[in-house]
Amino acid sequence: MIARINILLGVALMFAAIVSLMAGKVWVPLHDWASGDLASLIIFELRLPRVVLAVGIGAALGMAGAVMQGYLRNPLADPGLFGVSSSAALGAVSSLFFGYAASALLLPLFALAGAAIGMSLLAMLAGRSGSLILFTLAGMILSSLTGSLTALMISLAPTPFAASEIITWLMGALTDRSWDDVRLALPIMAAGMAVLAGTARSLDALTLGEAAARSMGVNTLRLQWLVVLGVGLTVGASVAAAGIIGFVGLIVPHLVRPLVGHKPSAVLLPSALAGALLVVLADSLVRIMPSTSELRLGIAMSLLGAPFFLALLYRMRRELA
Repeated sequence: MIARINILLGVALMFAAIVSLMAGKVWVPLHDWASGDLASLIIFELRLPRVVLAVGIGAALGMAGAVMQGYLRNPLADPGLFGVSSSAALGAVSSLFFGYAASALLLPLFALAGAAIGMSLLAMLAGRSGSLILFTLAGMILSSLTGSLTALMISLAPTPFAASEIITWLMGALTDRSWDDVRLALPIMAAGMAVLAGTARSLDALTLGEAAARSMGVNTLRLQWLVVLGVGLTVGASVAAAGIIGFVGLIVPHLVRPLVGHKPSAVLLPSALAGALLVVLADSLVRIMPSTSELRLGIAMSLLGAPFFLALLYRMRRELA
């Protein structure tokens, strides 16, 4: 059953990617892709790196969300809860604030540096106990701190143009992404997903409780470090490539869990495939919308995710009543 779901999601993702390559203000039919003129340039230099990044970011955030929910045993957990995404955003905002974003590669490098610093601070705040409560509180503290520093930089921006650039970047988008962005972000996201995949067995054991997991040989401190590292790499690279794109890690595990069961290890791969599918479809939608300027992908995901989050809260409230 799980293998069938993965195959169906993979086929749907391939179909969505092909449609996404054709979609845009200018539709490019399949037979024009290898024509060697402007149409093929649009496909292979503008849209293909954008679709590849959408697949990578969606898969990374989807798997990170599934691991977060399995690790914290909380269906409302999201990769942003750790504060890694806000740390990466702070790094990128710093490059814009101090004028170091003239080079196309400097901004994502600053974002990755911010994510790395955030991961280190998170590990220091959480300590060596491996406690889920301490870990969650440390993530909330880090998220609050980095969010406040980002807001401070926006308010103290040296020029209105710098403030506008910061706010626009924070909205999240895949506009004007190139193969350089793909080469920088994709290997890091792949490494992070590999680390997260390695937590599958431990997450299954953790569903029985921390004490039971320890009795089954799970090293909770090692598991915590793997989760921090995996989420840091996936979310940091995603933010570096496209800004903040929220709700993917929250929505996707809930959509696939009824299809594959509640075992954390069974949710990881379907969440990655469904996350990739969701981001590709959302990015296609913002490109074909009849507007003078392209809607930011982060805004589109928030408009989609907020009602889903409210519906989820309402359902949980009814179950507890």
